[in-house]
Amino acid sequence: MAECMRTLNPLKTPLNINKIPARKIVFPSSFSSFETKPRFKPNKCPKIYVSAMSSQNQNQNPKQKLSLDALVISNRKEELLGDIKGSLSKCLSETNLHLTVPGLKSKARGKVRDIYDGGDYLVLVTTDRQSAFDRILASIPFKGQVLNETSLWWFDRTRHITPNAVVSSPDKNVTIAKKCSVFPVEFVVRGFVTGSTDTSLWTVYHKGVRDYCGNALPDGLVKNQKLPANILTPTTKAEDHDVPVTPAEIIQLGLMTEAEFDEASRKALSLFEYGQRVALEHGLILVDTKYEFGKGCDGSILLIDEVHTPDSSRYWIAHSYEERFQNGLEPENVDKVCISFFDVCLLSLQYEFLRLWFRDHCNPYEDEVLPDAPEELICELAWRYIFLYEAITKSRFELPLTEEPIHDRITRNVSLALSALW
Repeated sequence: MAECMRTLNPLKTPLNINKIPARKIVFPSSFSSFETKPRFKPNKCPKIYVSAMSSQNQNQNPKQKLSLDALVISNRKEELLGDIKGSLSKCLSETNLHLTVPGLKSKARGKVRDIYDGGDYLVLVTTDRQSAFDRILASIPFKGQVLNETSLWWFDRTRHITPNAVVSSPDKNVTIAKKCSVFPVEFVVRGFVTGSTDTSLWTVYHKGVRDYCGNALPDGLVKNQKLPANILTPTTKAEDHDVPVTPAEIIQLGLMTEAEFDEASRKALSLFEYGQRVALEHGLILVDTKYEFGKGCDGSILLIDEVHTPDSSRYWIAHSYEERFQNGLEPENVDKVCISFFDVCLLSLQYEFLRLWFRDHCNPYEDEVLPDAPEELICELAWRYIFLYEAITKSRFELPLTEEPIHDRITRNVSLALSALW
């Protein structure tokens, strides 16, 4: 949704961080008592306790804690691999519903979603596309369904915190949403000092930054350390990348009013706290994520886009976090397992090990034609998406029941849904 409807208060002037005072969120003074060296074993480690897995999870022994063993070798993986391989040639890589569904006016193509204008509604189709290097690398079986259904699961369970734009989901890959004006700000919430990208909290902190997006950070933080309080580090969209921004800048640049920002901020922090609590009950740590909000025609602020998906959030395995942190080791996460047949270490569930393969086998920025990614790599990534879906939701991922071509299925389902709405 955010890829299509960025119409509210466009950025009028370039950001000038030096001219705008930051709204600071000051951490408790006791926070400075942690050890200072990133790889040194700390004297104090925030404890994270994990409750036993519920019997609702059909894929794991309820008495066992979530572990990476189930990711690497499991009956569930073997059960799904045949369906994954059989779907390699049936991925949803492109849609053209504006040509097949009467009444849809136009199409906007994002990295993953195809978005259609349906009058008062938007039709968002989550495809199986996997992109990096500003181009599509591959299509991953069932990825679109995983992302769409994960978001819907969270949308349904967070209505007590904030209303959202979802109207219905007529298909496993489709969400119909209310049309709204999207605030050009991403609300990034972080619970840990971690990450490796240019805008990650650990990267900027390790470079000496102590005032980040209006948050005053003390000296002495350790990589992967749990923060004493979750923090908001918003970004605003630039032409080719996200730009960290302070609350004061957001308001002064006219991206949001103060009242709008304060309401969205409260909602983002509440959503994250709730997400962390649910994730922990399911054996996971929700480390950081991003939210987007829009303004409905009645003036209400609505949660939009995706929520707590593998593409928008970082998850760690909970039960091993404390011991590994105490010993200066990286946390276990779904994307941190080595793939033996490529001998590479996964850095990001979304696409990083796919990126590594392409980087090692071509020049993905300059080569006009890219090689096809190995089937084993695509299947492994598909399995990891499904694994994380089942871990997050504690529900069984349901494969499509028919052999009907996916575009035909979506066309039929969307047509029926829109005819009931119009």
